Amino acid sequence: MIEKIDISGSNYKIEEDFKKYAIKRIGKLDRYLPRGNKKDVVAKIVVTEVNRTHGNKYEISINMEIPGGKVISAKDECSNIFAGVDIIEAKLTGQIRRFKIESNPHLRKSPFGFLKHNK
Repeated sequence: MIEKIDISGSNYKIEEDFKKYAIKRIGKLDRYLPRGNKKDVVAKIVVTEVNRTHGNKYEISINMEIPGGKVISAKDECSNIFAGVDIIEAKLTGQIRRFKIESNPHLRKSPFGFLKHNK
């Protein structure tokens, strides 16, 4: 689990149910990180209520600071904050996987590289 998750709201009061849900969903993302980067990850969640002409919408942005100076972030705007966290979780999963491939060179190799024949 990601230990340091800061949740704040702008024009929105954060409820306890949302805090528990966001910590549960975003906290699990450390399983996709490389082993050396799991300890000191800091996630910041900001929920902003945006009044639109068709009703209230929420803008949710999450920034994950990974040791070594890497920041992974995602943003989404939706009418349900719980669904927004799910969407952002999927976005962050893809970005973390790309980061893991970039940081670990052995993951870039073809699994069938040993089958190439020298001509």
